[in-house]
Amino acid sequence: MTFTQSYNEIFNTVKDDIDRVNLALEESICANSQLLKDLQGFLNSKSKRIRSLLAFLYLRANGIEVTAEQIELQVIVELIHNASLVHDDVIDGDFERRGQKTLNNTYGNRMAIISGDYILSVVMKKLTALKSFDLFNLFSKTLDDMCNGEIVQFMNLNKITSIDENIKKSYLKTGTLFEASLSGAMILAENTQNLEAGRFGRKFGIAFQIRDDLANIIEKDAGDIKSGIFNTPVIFSQSKIVSASGIEKTKDLLNNYLVEAEECISDLAESKYKSALLKLLELFKYD
Repeated sequence: MTFTQSYNEIFNTVKDDIDRVNLALEESICANSQLLKDLQGFLNSKSKRIRSLLAFLYLRANGIEVTAEQIELQVIVELIHNASLVHDDVIDGDFERRGQKTLNNTYGNRMAIISGDYILSVVMKKLTALKSFDLFNLFSKTLDDMCNGEIVQFMNLNKITSIDENIKKSYLKTGTLFEASLSGAMILAENTQNLEAGRFGRKFGIAFQIRDDLANIIEKDAGDIKSGIFNTPVIFSQSKIVSASGIEKTKDLLNNYLVEAEECISDLAESKYKSALLKLLELFKYD
């Protein structure tokens, strides 16, 4: 079975929940101009919805109902993620994403930046509607982390940093939103296990970024290196020419984070949702 087939099998476990997120995402944008119609299309273009998938599996594995408010929370997470992608496309000068033209390709950098900012304005409205200071504080920190991750990456362009620095950057850029998705869901459910949920999200999020680093080297013609972003395999290789040893050490680091994530859910009762989480962790290992 291919990665996509296995992922879709796991995805289908909570497909109804994610369908509700997709519908709410579409309704989040008032498409009264062609630009906003294209933005709406971007939000609903093909996506793994990995953050929502992880959150819904975790909630249901804990026996927690997926309420309308939980759907809204994951819409907020998806909006933040997509706003960051719109801005990333401007920063990186990318002209295609998810098989379609980027907003900066169609409308130029100025309108693309404003579009990303507009998405974040929708986030603020939705967070306010949830009436939770704890959630507002959590996502304020998350946005701060994500911006700092981009700053750290820019300041370290063309530098081989330490692996600890790289993991910190991976957390700021990627892990923090996974963490917020999980711990935010538990805060909304008034469940005291939000710290453990956040730890699970953080471990998986860092693993997700490390896996992306590997894929960039193995599957994507080392685009990061060409852009001056010296990722995990480069750091382990201590050279822009990635070694077999650097690849293997990166795989080991990835798999260690996935094992740590698995430890976070070891006490959950057996269910099809826990099984799906375990299958997801196994799927993201890089052999």
